[in-house]
Amino acid sequence: MLEASKAGDKKKLTQALNAWYANARQIADFLSDANPRNWPRGMMRSMMRQHLALTTKEAVARLSGNWRADVVAYDQVHAEILHMSEMLSTGIISQFPNRF
Repeated sequence: MLEASKAGDKKKLTQALNAWYANARQIADFLSDANPRNWPRGMMRSMMRQHLALTTKEAVARLSGNWRADVVAYDQVHAEILHMSEMLSTGIISQFPNRF
């Protein structure tokens, strides 16, 4: 994705982004199937889309040399990934309460 973006190859960039989002959907579906009560499919897909959107925002800022926007985007990704890890760990604890 980054290589296609740097090269200005819109066709390859579109293909890479489509593959990236498809992979995110697969991960979300896998996690939801593993713990559907605590990680509903819609919530997991939304979380993954948000993660990719923020990561894309960070990459665009970095590739364009907009360092201020890069730092802001990094902070957003950092906060979002902490929220994601809390949601996942809470789901595991809820699924297996006798082990915690």
